Amino acid sequence: MTFEELKALDHQYTMQTYGRFDVALDHGEGSTLYDLEGQPYVDFASGIGVASLGYSHPAWVQAVEAQSKKLAHASNLFYTEPYAKLARQLCLRSGMSAAFFANGGGEANEGIIKLARKYSFDKYGKGRATIITLHNSFHGRTITTLQATGQDVFHNYFFPFTEGFRYAETPDMAGVQAQDGADVCAVMIELIQGEGGVLPLDKGFVQALADWCASKDYLLLVDEVQTGIGRTGSLFCFQQYGILPDACTFAKGIAGGLPMAGVLANEKCRNVLTPGTHATTFGGNPVAAAAALAVLDTLDDAMMAQINEKGQYLMDTVRSWNAPCVETVRGMGLMVGIVLKDGVDRSALVSAVYDRHVLVLTAGPKTIRLLPPLVITKEEMDTGLAALHAVLCGE
Repeated sequence: MTFEELKALDHQYTMQTYGRFDVALDHGEGSTLYDLEGQPYVDFASGIGVASLGYSHPAWVQAVEAQSKKLAHASNLFYTEPYAKLARQLCLRSGMSAAFFANGGGEANEGIIKLARKYSFDKYGKGRATIITLHNSFHGRTITTLQATGQDVFHNYFFPFTEGFRYAETPDMAGVQAQDGADVCAVMIELIQGEGGVLPLDKGFVQALADWCASKDYLLLVDEVQTGIGRTGSLFCFQQYGILPDACTFAKGIAGGLPMAGVLANEKCRNVLTPGTHATTFGGNPVAAAAALAVLDTLDDAMMAQINEKGQYLMDTVRSWNAPCVETVRGMGLMVGIVLKDGVDRSALVSAVYDRHVLVLTAGPKTIRLLPPLVITKEEMDTGLAALHAVLCGE
């Protein structure tokens, strides 16, 4: 099939809900993708942070193949081995106590919202269900997680939205406390606001917030859909902030390309969701769980150190250019934001980068976002950086 044939097929038979780039991807190896004509693209996007081990990783392929031959699905009415082993690894490596498996980040975030409201209902009864989130946050595209998202642009079309959210306009304690009230049950944050523009929260603020939540018996919910599973140089980003949340979510990179997500709860919250209060048909799917185990086995301490080194290399290199269109570079691990100056045509720059066969993402109003596979090599990074340099420096 040619690219034009594929594009015509898409336009005829799929809802046009995505603004796709004019690239048709066919296969990949390592951190390089190839289009239908065999043209290579260095991948600084990893399927929006999903392809944590890149493409055709031998351990991942072997795990998926072996489990698919054994058992593809059983439902959560029965025990299966892969999800139980995965839950153990996630809990032992995070300090959390229990896991629930889902399919995508929005669904996982719905799960911690339900958990927080049930925790409060069980202990305090009705009337204590509001969750404080932050301005610039993004928590998903379901009706409830759209309303949890602290960006007005998402609060349109789909009325009525789910009630029970207020937004702290500034990421500091004064901003959060201004939204406090007798109806509050939890605070929900991203430690790095990915879609908001790759904005890391201040460590002191996060630690003060954790203490405040504990003193009020509000649950601290951390959305790690994008920051989790090694992306920021530790298994979960909260481990670098010196906190243990009451519940956190994970998704994207957990199964290296297969749909999987979930919730981790601490000891206080491990028994909040009881039989019949929360469920999902495909959660803990054996093939996805086997893939996730391969991902976690690969993300050992040595690999985490490499992620930090690679991320620092990307940021230091871009900073060294003093590119006239770049305002700043920020991020953590392999989650990097190149913030452009006001008035710069980001769309034109991104298109020019794609023309040089490098895949990048955007975030917020003026940020180019880099989320390469965690296994990206220096050679692949240098190839991608050469294209970025040519575009950002006007060569």
